[in-house]
Amino acid sequence: MTEASTREEIAATDGAGPLTPEELTRIHAWWRAANYLSVGQIYLMDNPLLREPLRPEHVKPRLLGHWGTTPGLNFVYAHLNRAIAARDLDCMYVMGPGHGGPGPVASAWLEGTYSEVYPDVSQDEPGMKRLFTQFSFPGGIPSHVAPETPGSIHEGGELGYALVHAYGAAFDNPDLVVAAVVGDGEAETGPLAASWHATKFVDPARDGAVLPILHLNGYKIANPTVLARIEPDELDALLRGYGHTPYVVEGDDPALMHQQFAATLDRCLDAIADIQRRAREGGAAERPRWPMIVLRSPKGWTGPAEVDGHRVEGSWRSHQVPFANAREDDGHRRVLEEWLRSYRPEELFDDAGAPVPAVRDLHPEGTRRMSANPHANGGLLLQPLRIPAFADYAVPVPEPGTGAVEATRVLGEFLRDVMRGNPQTFRVFAPDENNSNRLGAVLEATDRTWMARREPEDDHLAPDGRVMEVLSEHLCQGWLEGYLLTGRHGFFSCYEAFIHVVDSMVNQHAKWLKTTNDIPWRRPVASLNYLLTSHVWRQDHNGFSHQDPGFIDHVVNKKADVIRVYLPPDANTLLSVADHCLRTRQYVNVIVAGKQPALQYLDMDAAVEHCTKGIGIWQWASTDAGAEPDVVLACAGDVPTMETLAAAEILTSAFPDLRVRVVNVVDLMRLQDDREHPHGLSDAEFDAYFTTDRPVVFAYHGYPWLIHRLTYRRTNHGNIHVRGYVEEGTTTTPFDMCVVNGIDRYDLAIDVIDRVPRLRSRGAHLRDRLRDRLIEHKRYIRTHGEDLPEVAGWQWGSGAGPVVVGGGNEPLHEPEN
Repeated sequence: MTEASTREEIAATDGAGPLTPEELTRIHAWWRAANYLSVGQIYLMDNPLLREPLRPEHVKPRLLGHWGTTPGLNFVYAHLNRAIAARDLDCMYVMGPGHGGPGPVASAWLEGTYSEVYPDVSQDEPGMKRLFTQFSFPGGIPSHVAPETPGSIHEGGELGYALVHAYGAAFDNPDLVVAAVVGDGEAETGPLAASWHATKFVDPARDGAVLPILHLNGYKIANPTVLARIEPDELDALLRGYGHTPYVVEGDDPALMHQQFAATLDRCLDAIADIQRRAREGGAAERPRWPMIVLRSPKGWTGPAEVDGHRVEGSWRSHQVPFANAREDDGHRRVLEEWLRSYRPEELFDDAGAPVPAVRDLHPEGTRRMSANPHANGGLLLQPLRIPAFADYAVPVPEPGTGAVEATRVLGEFLRDVMRGNPQTFRVFAPDENNSNRLGAVLEATDRTWMARREPEDDHLAPDGRVMEVLSEHLCQGWLEGYLLTGRHGFFSCYEAFIHVVDSMVNQHAKWLKTTNDIPWRRPVASLNYLLTSHVWRQDHNGFSHQDPGFIDHVVNKKADVIRVYLPPDANTLLSVADHCLRTRQYVNVIVAGKQPALQYLDMDAAVEHCTKGIGIWQWASTDAGAEPDVVLACAGDVPTMETLAAAEILTSAFPDLRVRVVNVVDLMRLQDDREHPHGLSDAEFDAYFTTDRPVVFAYHGYPWLIHRLTYRRTNHGNIHVRGYVEEGTTTTPFDMCVVNGIDRYDLAIDVIDRVPRLRSRGAHLRDRLRDRLIEHKRYIRTHGEDLPEVAGWQWGSGAGPVVVGGGNEPLHEPEN
């Protein structure tokens, strides 16, 4: 449709919708301006206002970006601005079609926010040139909605998470409306499909509202999209089945679409206000049907209808750069210039290059601008948690290596009181595993969030519950990310093997944190805290599918300034670590701790000291005091720690003069070089713990090669021998999981015998007996279905059991003079 016919249609709609002719003209002008700026970002590096004919050097040599979804994003943005100003809404904009980045950047520039946070991108012709040149350009900004984009909490580099992020932002934000544009390509992803179920978890009495806008423009990169090609009644049934009332706006005539969308948006906002009023004033507790909009518009709307004889507008060819040879091809360059001039920039920008008042004044003021909404820069709103003294939850440890305590159950009592102290800014998230992970005490403070039907035998379900449980790691992760990025705090517990479901999501969040560390106007947000439990060494009953500690490796690949990994060996160290993590900002904190009854090693004072250092020699388990050790037994993780201590006891019982040093690692990143990670040990510190030339046998919770990767620069790296999970597992006994992967006490002791020179011959008898015990272990578990009593009942100081029976105890060292 030509711009002339558009003007005629606008005039013809006088009185045909909620917009007056003046409002319609202004909204259309704002949309034109945003579209012009969007096209300019993709194509131009000079001559931003077309003050002269377009020449080759005005066009970027390398064209990157996505045009197809952008005009629809700009269309929605313009109409939301009208509604915000008319209703004084507190509104955020989450853009699922993230590669439509030119649109929100253009909108932020029109609103003035962009120039406020980036003064070199001023609201004038030089600033417009900078706006265009920086886009998808070396030293500039990405092509998608990124941390650099004011008003965004949603990294657009990966699809599937817009809606779940929007709901995370809405929780506990009763006055906030989050408009979430879902692209029809994004709508094909698994996370997005599950996200529609968030209607069963948002409480209209306490939370804000999400207005989903499903943007159907028909195509992905080269294929049609599923939801655009199913019949309208089927799509309507699908969305109603998810719990929404869908309203459809469709067409390609801008004038009619403006009126239709304005009327529909008003209807949806009225419905949201009515739902919230009834819940807050009348106490309506039933689950409402929330409104949503289905926007059907052409792909690449207002772009060239045809290029080189091929359809562009309304086809897959407009998805990215509609034509890519405008620098070298005179014909393409003429098409580009005609396209840009069709928006009539001379009517939209003044002589200096600033938006004219009719455009500039459409948007709301101050923090009502979506690009300046403080919820989209959540650190501005972040308040410290009120955290009880974690030492008050301490487990008594009269003797190290004794007891049988479920560490995560103790943590649950601490989190319960964190929940009580922060009823509007802290939530716990778990994929149907909160009680399984022994965090059930939090239900003493609150219920599980649930807006769907409830029955008498249900356990702790309530609309105003604050424990977020749904059998989707994607939803837990996305809700928590949206919650954190809008200025709140949270905690995510998960089975260790299945946290991999969100590998890609944590990638994006870590990249967001890394990027925002270098953006001065972005304020720090609360850390993303994981508790990984039901871990590999205690998934013997569920079998091989549940045995995978590799999330640590995945996280450690991210930048050192945002990553922390902790392996507390007992309940008191877990409390200390959790307290620390809840207080931090801008990190991804991974805590790995078992939920099964386990030995306890450190009283609270010792635990705090040990966690503060992150690594330490356990003097009570070592026999090298005042001397160089013959061997260093290192460990990280609760089960590896127990097996290491049992091995140390076997060895020192057999060889009283053997100098053993036991080193326990809580903060895994202490192993890395201090030039690589801020928690890393210096070479001198590392050598003090691990020596420069003695064998180190390291029992590690996860895949052994990670320890080698972290320590490869160290002087003694050649003597570090790591045992960990090596992809051996099945349904078996707890100790057999250690045996099949070689981290059990017997294999550790044999490894020491083989690596300490003086033990190679003198330890032959003990070595043989240890092999006997491994054979006996296999026979016993296959007969009795449980571990050997000497293993199952072992505690520190209980002796080595039947392993050492006479002989083999001659002194290892010559008497000193």
